Amino acid sequence: MSGIDVGEELGARAAQARALALLRIRSRALAVVITPAAVAVVLFAAGAQGHLGGPVWDGVRWAVLGVAVVVLLVAAAVAVAIARARPAVSPTVPVAEEGAPDLYRLVRDLADRLGVPAPSAIALTPDCDSWLEDRTHRSGKSRTTAEARNTAPVLVIGSPFLWWMRVAELRAVLAPVVAGTDSSAHPDIAAARRFVRGLDAAVADGAAPGRGALRAVPAAFTGWVARLLLHACREHAAEMERCVAATASMRAQGVDYALRIAAQEQVGLAYAGWDRLLTRVALPAWRMGRWPSRLDAGVVSALTELSRRDRLADGFTSRLGERPACDLLEEPGIADEATSLLAARLFHGGPAESGPDWAPVDWQQYPDEVVDRKWRTEAARLHRVLDAMGVPPASVADPAVPTLARVMEHLAGPGGPGEELAAGIGAAVARDDAQALAPGPAQQTASAAGADPLDLWGPDPLPLFPLQPPRTGTELLADHVAAMVCCAAVDTAGAAPGLDWLDGPALLVDGERRADLAVPVLSLVEDGDPDPLRSWLAEVGVRSDKPVRLV
Repeated sequence: MSGIDVGEELGARAAQARALALLRIRSRALAVVITPAAVAVVLFAAGAQGHLGGPVWDGVRWAVLGVAVVVLLVAAAVAVAIARARPAVSPTVPVAEEGAPDLYRLVRDLADRLGVPAPSAIALTPDCDSWLEDRTHRSGKSRTTAEARNTAPVLVIGSPFLWWMRVAELRAVLAPVVAGTDSSAHPDIAAARRFVRGLDAAVADGAAPGRGALRAVPAAFTGWVARLLLHACREHAAEMERCVAATASMRAQGVDYALRIAAQEQVGLAYAGWDRLLTRVALPAWRMGRWPSRLDAGVVSALTELSRRDRLADGFTSRLGERPACDLLEEPGIADEATSLLAARLFHGGPAESGPDWAPVDWQQYPDEVVDRKWRTEAARLHRVLDAMGVPPASVADPAVPTLARVMEHLAGPGGPGEELAAGIGAAVARDDAQALAPGPAQQTASAAGADPLDLWGPDPLPLFPLQPPRTGTELLADHVAAMVCCAAVDTAGAAPGLDWLDGPALLVDGERRADLAVPVLSLVEDGDPDPLRSWLAEVGVRSDKPVRLV
């Protein structure tokens, strides 16, 4: 027997031992519940045989019986609440087998090579990760208990992997994940996982707001009991999952091991490109009420640009001649659009369906639909705040004309006017964001119809995973001043809005990106020094006294 086989066997036994420890905790909890009933049975049996007689023991017997009945009723209510609690399910986009027969064939062949059960289904998630997810909790009404226990988990694949990785790389990355289905099929491990997931769901239900006092008290008590049990299970559950992962990794070493080492480099690269694409490119579009409908295709462009700029990434683009993993899908564009919309919901909190204020945008339309619109919207907000503050216009002849000179003269004035302006901008942005995130009719209709993949996540407010912390007033003011400068450059110097795959909205002057605007803008906003910005405007040929078109 090889060292890998021995390690795999030891890991499997350790995982089973931890699973049995979890089940023993469940058994001990049951023993505590039935102890008063057992004592009551013993007392009544002793009385029936002529022992422990007299009025005192009769009182003890009936008191213990009353306690036993109360404990059993409370325990039954808690058990029902835990059984009915729905564990959180990761928001994903399901992939039907008829829509990706090659992908299902690849996963099943991989499972056959590993000697493990194949996953029951495949789903995509807008994240750079892959895992197995059991969706057969007993609260599901469409399956019987026997069917649920015999159903393999769902394989969740990060959608950026499909577009950036090649087919062989994807197979190597998925090997240790698919190998985990063997442990999921073990009855003790499966039962232990169901027990822990039920407790976790009960804790979440107990903490959920919006209940009346009649329902809140029992739910809080159930959550408290589940929290105690979950605390006792924490160490064993963590060690069980660690042993399961180690066992799956050792089992997968015999499948494309050398290629898996190289593919892990692509995982890190994909994560870096995906994070940059979301925070720098997608987030500005989401804030403007537009969601890029080809995020996964965009990550390929972002990583290609990263490979071009970073010498450490040289050679990665040579892989692009091989077959991409997204070719395993029959309609990759439809899958990309669905995961892009889900990403917008998870990371920004947009509606579940498109509408006039929440529309998809192609990458070709991004400069005009997002960048130019973003600049002019922020410039208009900046002038509205200046109007509310009573700041006089720069042009006496035509006070209604918005100009960059007005902004510069105000920020360069005495008394630190930037702080008041920053506070006004922050308040205006907060009001606009609150209006934009208010649920519309389309969102309410989708939620009522049960078509929203986030319904199973629970009542947590969106976004579930904010990409950035709240921006400070100074940061918002700097963004708005930069937007005003860009509008002036477009209207008076022939510049154009553009898209940089790694940095998002970009100002193009003579076809070249100008990335040196941030420093002079910060000098004006933070120090009240307009000279660096004036020098920059003179170099580009921007007229600060000319009117700027706003939204």
